[in-house]
Amino acid sequence: MAAEVLSTHQKALSLNLDHKIYGTLAEIGAAQEVARWLFRVGGAAGSIAKTMSAYDMTVSDEIYGRAGRYVSRARVEAMLDKEYSLLIKRLRSERTDTRFFAFANTVSARNFSGTNECHGWVGLRFQAEPGGAPNTVILHVNMLDETTLQQQEALGILGINLIYGAFMDPNGPLAGLDTLSDNLAHGSIEVDVADLDGPLFEEVDPARTGMAMIRSGLADVILFDREGKQRPPSEIVRKRPMIIKRTSTRYSSVIDSRAFEAAGKKLVQEVTDLADKPLNITEFSINSVHASGGSAPEKNLNHLRALVAQEEWVMLTRLRQSYKLTSYLRRYSNQPVRFVMGASTFAMLLSEKFYVDSTGGLLEATGKLYADAVRIYVQPMSPEDCRSHLASVELAPDWVSFPSDTDVTLNNLRFSGPTRLLHHYLLEAGWVEELD
Repeated sequence: MAAEVLSTHQKALSLNLDHKIYGTLAEIGAAQEVARWLFRVGGAAGSIAKTMSAYDMTVSDEIYGRAGRYVSRARVEAMLDKEYSLLIKRLRSERTDTRFFAFANTVSARNFSGTNECHGWVGLRFQAEPGGAPNTVILHVNMLDETTLQQQEALGILGINLIYGAFMDPNGPLAGLDTLSDNLAHGSIEVDVADLDGPLFEEVDPARTGMAMIRSGLADVILFDREGKQRPPSEIVRKRPMIIKRTSTRYSSVIDSRAFEAAGKKLVQEVTDLADKPLNITEFSINSVHASGGSAPEKNLNHLRALVAQEEWVMLTRLRQSYKLTSYLRRYSNQPVRFVMGASTFAMLLSEKFYVDSTGGLLEATGKLYADAVRIYVQPMSPEDCRSHLASVELAPDWVSFPSDTDVTLNNLRFSGPTRLLHHYLLEAGWVEELD
């Protein structure tokens, strides 16, 4: 039986009533939304040493030092450094039985005109035991609600979940990541970076925390750089051309560098005025339609770790179909996007079977997948591999055919029924091409 989810009121009150948890809250950008919860439920004197909100940039710089950007990881880390060190300096000798914390956020909530990107950085530095070395959690959040008030409420709930999980989750602080979404409306907030540091998290790697965010539903996408660190997609893919190759646990975890190289050359020849060098990303969806019913969590995690270990860009997602990835990427970049896939995967894109959860079915999905400047490069594959892949997802054998004595390519696939017309249309429109 699943454990009862405590309300935000219950969590905030529990923190206030534990007088051995004590800290500072510094919040910039939306309102003092996390502190407000602690004040709202009563007994805040039991948990709050100080709250503050330095909105003026000059005032903020005087307190935390000059910043290139005020809504940034560097700024939230400076806030944590300052507030935690002051707290320890002032109160450590007086409260020897207390676990101290500093909570900070710097966010860009919806402005009056509704024209800004609504996102922010949230941080918590805390002691697991009195006098212990500090542990730090840094989150990057995207606020998706349409009104400032809704964004404030969502950020407040997230902050209380974070503090409560760090101190009071019965399964420990790491398990608290799984409860960050408690009491949040689906689609109100996104957490696409979760970085943990300190004695409590010595055995925790970015792959594990990324998987926790995806599993909890707080993120659709987590992006790992070549060093295996999580990076905000909004900062990395913005205005970048991209080459995407999807993978699943069915396949080898070796990143296909030759396919990326060939696709890069083809894209440069095709689009001579690219704004930047294409970013090569291997995307791994734990919810792919090609995953034959899904995989065990540990298998997914091991596959992700193997990908990240190859020091290339890796995108972990929970997006089921490719067209949903197109929609996500178009939030940040209108530059050319090229998907690289085998002939069997391309064939699956044309099956109605994989769009039963889309109101518009195959045609809607096709329209969204091939957005402006989005194309597919199709790799040849052996007939044996193609047949095995199609059989693994139980596609009818008479729905698509191909030669058995040569490689299966984009051009020698033969579809039955009206699908053959869609195949011809995609070819003639130039939306799909062979990749040599």
